[in-house]
Amino acid sequence: MSSSSINRASTDAIIEGVRGIVMPMHCTDLPTTMQFFIACLGFRLDAIFPADAPRTAMLSRDGFTLRLGLDVVNGNTLQVLCDDPAQIPGETREIIAPNGVTVRLVNASPPMVLPPTRQQLVLSRMDGDAHWSVGRAGMRYRDLLPERHGGAFIASHIRILQGGPVPDYVHFHKIRFQTIFCRKGWVRLVYEGQGEPFLLEAGDCVLQPPEIRHRVLESSAGAEVIELGSPAEHITMADHAMTLPSTVYDPEHDFNGQRFVRHVAKQATWTPWKSPGFVVTDTGIGAATQGLAGVRVVRPQGEGQEASRMHDTEFCFFFVLAGSLEVVQGNQTWHLRADDSIAIPGMSTYAFRRCSADLELLEVTLPADFSLV
Repeated sequence: MSSSSINRASTDAIIEGVRGIVMPMHCTDLPTTMQFFIACLGFRLDAIFPADAPRTAMLSRDGFTLRLGLDVVNGNTLQVLCDDPAQIPGETREIIAPNGVTVRLVNASPPMVLPPTRQQLVLSRMDGDAHWSVGRAGMRYRDLLPERHGGAFIASHIRILQGGPVPDYVHFHKIRFQTIFCRKGWVRLVYEGQGEPFLLEAGDCVLQPPEIRHRVLESSAGAEVIELGSPAEHITMADHAMTLPSTVYDPEHDFNGQRFVRHVAKQATWTPWKSPGFVVTDTGIGAATQGLAGVRVVRPQGEGQEASRMHDTEFCFFFVLAGSLEVVQGNQTWHLRADDSIAIPGMSTYAFRRCSADLELLEVTLPADFSLV
């Protein structure tokens, strides 16, 4: 639509909803380009996505925002950030200025987009061919679910190579579900409304409710975590106004229908699993998410235990923390060892065989399906 045909009411709606101006800019090396604008020109990072292999970053200074991206096309376009472009008359969401520049109205705080789930059996092995990419804050990511169940889920094995302070900042994620399980070493974290910073040690895990502010402060050298979330591609946004730790401590605070959970392995209690011959410790994430997701650790009671199973869930994922086992489905058998993982579609019959006595499995399901305990 041309600028000459915009009526006064539409103009007022645009002006009242504007929160900033964005200049799209293509780059071929996102980390290096980000560092240039931050270190040399004083910009700050406001958002980056996706976390495991960033392709887009939002940087700002003095009310001016850059959208840097590998997929961004340089052109004669200016983006205007609005509270809710949908509330502005449709014909004014893209305006052609007298000089030919296209002014496009976009959401200043984009909503979470959840693609439909496409389940499939996915096996990921920790072998010599395992690929590690550089993700947010320089962390290394191994993708455990390459096709992402159609974009509905992501599972990542993450390493922090250097010990000491982590170059992180107070941020939050626009997600449906996200959990972090400490695989090795320790990570020092701080969360909005959860008191002082604490150590997440091997075997511990947290539930990060949607949009809870948090920050990674430091880690041991070679620390590793397993992170699972939905949807696969979600926005990580900085909160420059919040300082953590905060003075408020409220463990029952509701974050978009979920509560923060910190599960400490040393305090875990073990109970019989639904499959005889195994025990399980529940992290409490099922209750904290009102049944949306369940996270557990499973162990056999002795050598050679077997289990025949089937689940009616949207997502079922196992990561081998220790030991080994065989997973059997139909005429196929997979031998899994430590750091291997498998995602199994719902309503599929499968079996665990030849479980070693030291086997430990991390199990994540959506929904929680309390009958599995």
